[in-house]
Amino acid sequence: MMTYTVIYEQGPLSWGAYVPDLPGVVSVGDSREEVESLILEAIELHLEGMREEGLPIPEPSSFAGAIEVKPAA
Repeated sequence: MMTYTVIYEQGPLSWGAYVPDLPGVVSVGDSREEVESLILEAIELHLEGMREEGLPIPEPSSFAGAIEVKPAA
């Protein structure tokens, strides 16, 4: 089992998601739940295509963190 970091972003009208370790793997949905399902499908399809082409599957290496900062005065 491989665990890839997924970045989720909420926009004014939709949600987006991308996978830093898999360039080009992105999804957009109307809700976070929808985009989570769509990004999983996109990852699976991308990896399947890489396997079919005989390309090496990249090891997950990205991670997300959060840094708390004081708001400007």
